[in-house]
Amino acid sequence: MNNKKEMKVTFYGGVGWVTGANFVIENVPQTPGEKVTRIMIDCGMYQGGEDAGPKNREDFAYTPADIDIMILTHAHADHLGRIPKLVRDGFQGKIYSTKASAELAEIMFADSLKIINYEAKRDGIEPMYNEADVKHALKLWKQVPFHGRVELPSGFSFTLHVAGHILGSAMIKMSYGNKKMLFTGDLGNSPDPLLPDTEIIDDVDYMLIESVYGDRNHEDRDERVAKLKSAIMETMSKKGILMIPSFALERTQNLLYILNNLVESGEIPKIPVFLDSPLGINITRVFKNNLDLMNDDVKLRLKTDPDVFDFPGFVETYSIDDSKAIMRQKNPKIIISSAGMSHAGRIVHHEKQYLGDKRNMLLFVGYQAVGTLGRIIQDGAKHIKLLGKEIDIKATVRTISGYSAHKDSEHLVEFISHSANKNLKKVFVAMGETKSSLFLVQRIRDYLGVNAVAPNQDDDVILDMS
Repeated sequence: MNNKKEMKVTFYGGVGWVTGANFVIENVPQTPGEKVTRIMIDCGMYQGGEDAGPKNREDFAYTPADIDIMILTHAHADHLGRIPKLVRDGFQGKIYSTKASAELAEIMFADSLKIINYEAKRDGIEPMYNEADVKHALKLWKQVPFHGRVELPSGFSFTLHVAGHILGSAMIKMSYGNKKMLFTGDLGNSPDPLLPDTEIIDDVDYMLIESVYGDRNHEDRDERVAKLKSAIMETMSKKGILMIPSFALERTQNLLYILNNLVESGEIPKIPVFLDSPLGINITRVFKNNLDLMNDDVKLRLKTDPDVFDFPGFVETYSIDDSKAIMRQKNPKIIISSAGMSHAGRIVHHEKQYLGDKRNMLLFVGYQAVGTLGRIIQDGAKHIKLLGKEIDIKATVRTISGYSAHKDSEHLVEFISHSANKNLKKVFVAMGETKSSLFLVQRIRDYLGVNAVAPNQDDDVILDMS
């Protein structure tokens, strides 16, 4: 009797890029007629740079109808953004995620659809997917609790574990044969202001890990609040405007929670704070409906402060008219707006209006992908063209890296070490710029003595799961 078990992993996306996560695993038949089950981990959009749009519209490198199951790590666009296209192109299987990720997915798809339709009309092309595709995708969804074992065809099973990256984010521990492989998705920069710490995993044989910050470390976490306070006080002293491009999902809610604490404790004076992001507003409501997923500090605060995302001076500007009305508010003021990389959204209108004034400040609090306007400004550009206007950047530009939602190089290695001390045989490093992935590969080899590689696009590997 043949007891050999092998699993094939193919790296279709999220290699060589931070974005576009897309991996497929399948059992390797050992006997004639043995059924093959194909399981996809994430189906994300490419983001950043001129190549992203064309890559998103490309045909998949596989037949979507051949994929039996999809499991989602979390609800960021670079991990779920092409699911409706996958459905449009023939996928009919089940989609698994946590409850919070399912709720966020519906909001993220609706927002993405607006952008896709706008860009298609602008460029005179067919939209990548439509509303019917989104509705079809959502009907395929199955919600899974953390740590609940899910049995799949061909002997596969999986459990979801707390990643601590964004609300509902999960690591996928896949079991097949006698071995396990962990797909980390994105790992949180614990301790997070809102979420529990990333769960320790110490019993896997193989691992596919992210590497956004694989080649660098964040500043001390204690400094991030101090630097935010400093930016606010400096802006107030100049009677200026503090613009914060922020990812609508997670980063915005972190900022609101911290500002709530600073204002209500009296550490900063009351100042008008505008959340100028319909997507950010909608996502914040999902957070309020999932307070059971918050960490112990937040749960303790909720006993005395029933709304930790609201404070004196805070205003949500949902409509376009409300957004325009921000200009009539006297300085100083704070504007939190998406997109987080300044590549789209309402933030670009504020940057067009205010970057030319030395009293103002542009504060980056998240990763800026290569090719995005945010990265160009962050790298020191003094002159840009924005929405048809030539702008000399006179505003102060500052970055706080401690607010990143990703683990840095040191803590990625620390995370891997828990399994490296036991059965870990190989680590696949992905979801990072090439230099970050390769740097982390070398650190894993040098510090942990574990075989590590950075796969290329469309590479595959056969793993012994016996």
